[in-house]
Amino acid sequence: MNEPGRIRAALESAETVAVVGCSPSAERPSNEIARYLQRQGYRVVPINPGHRELLGEPCYPSLAAVPDGVRIDIVDVFRRSEHVAEVAQQTIARKVRFLFMQLGVVDEASARRLEEAGTGVAMDRCILIEHRRLSIPPKSRNAGGHRGVSSISRNGIED
Repeated sequence: MNEPGRIRAALESAETVAVVGCSPSAERPSNEIARYLQRQGYRVVPINPGHRELLGEPCYPSLAAVPDGVRIDIVDVFRRSEHVAEVAQQTIARKVRFLFMQLGVVDEASARRLEEAGTGVAMDRCILIEHRRLSIPPKSRNAGGHRGVSSISRNGIED
């Protein structure tokens, strides 16, 4: 768990990140981080039961509701710790290779189950912070069906 080499490998090889608990509000960390991931060339699959579309992508009520044909390489969890077990179970069922539990999200038992199933885990870690810390270069703009969200910030600097 929290192995830098495994985190790097997951971020470098991934094309699609499911963001569980993705908010429609641009001020919320889940939305900000999902937009950052899009700007870096990842396809984001938002998971939020209250919405049909977020960030220009279809939104699903749960990880289990994402169609089998949609490949998910990383699950990024923005839910309270007590909700991680269900997300972990769905992650294992989909055979997703890596799961991030965002800062403040801790579930040791789920982390053990995920690792026993062969899924890498970063617990109490921010995917954006890790992505920047490890200097992962942006993906090709065509990777993973990316829909072309602008990579230029308000001040004209590319993220």
